[in-house]
Amino acid sequence: MSEQIGRVAFIGLGVMGYPMAGHLAKHASSVTVFNRSPAKATQWLEEHQDNAAQCAIALTPMDAAAGADMVFVCVGNDDDVAQVVLGDTGALAGMASGSLLIDHTTASKALAERVGLACGDRSVGFLDAPVSGGQAGAENGALTVMVGGSDADYQRAGPYFDCFAKKHARMGEVGAGQLTKMVNQICIAGILQGLSEGVHFAQRAGLEVDAVVDVISQGAAQSWQMNNRAQTMARDEYEFGFAVDWMRKDLNIALDTAKQLEARLPLTALVDQFYGDVQTLGGGRWDTSSLLKRLQ
Repeated sequence: MSEQIGRVAFIGLGVMGYPMAGHLAKHASSVTVFNRSPAKATQWLEEHQDNAAQCAIALTPMDAAAGADMVFVCVGNDDDVAQVVLGDTGALAGMASGSLLIDHTTASKALAERVGLACGDRSVGFLDAPVSGGQAGAENGALTVMVGGSDADYQRAGPYFDCFAKKHARMGEVGAGQLTKMVNQICIAGILQGLSEGVHFAQRAGLEVDAVVDVISQGAAQSWQMNNRAQTMARDEYEFGFAVDWMRKDLNIALDTAKQLEARLPLTALVDQFYGDVQTLGGGRWDTSSLLKRLQ
């Protein structure tokens, strides 16, 4: 996109938020960032001083949000969101009536609804908008964004999403974005377990994994995980990507919600246990493709 967008605050400069804020800085009139580790915020500022936006660092989420048209949040879990949004110095305390809060954290539907109500009390718009595509997707501006909230707020946010997403869609009212992200993680868990077993079988059969993947990835077995993880799995490389600890957090949210909905997720529950095995092996920070390790 080439059009300039408004004033932005970005809360949380992790592996996803850091590049997402960078994409916004290319188009926004200003971007003010907050991160619990000040060193990371300083590094981000040094890297983005030459972008179109006027970039700055704030000492609190409230200070970052002051004067912003759009406030983006991308942190670790429900508790983190509650702290940086609803706390005494949280973003909401600094937001003006008519501004819009967008939470990209993968969190629970209940948390999204709680934040949505708090925003409504201050005449602030809210979208729960978890993302998929991993660190590479964030860095390349090719994320998928699943959005819950009003259509009016979604339309306002669209040009901002275009800065770092190849696809974004409104899935329903507040909470629908998080529910859709649960579906995303449920599907990924099953695919990764199948891919792990396939790679394991190929190795035991004496096949060259790269050659196998080159062939079967052109057929019905193709998946993002196969294209982007099979080769690194075969080389026993896991020190990158989306951590097992975070995947278990996401799957536990999905499993808890499934109980409330009386939805049956037997495979997801099983793969969650398998990720527990990987954690026992010391792989909590390994990429989610490390399910293969427990088969070796």
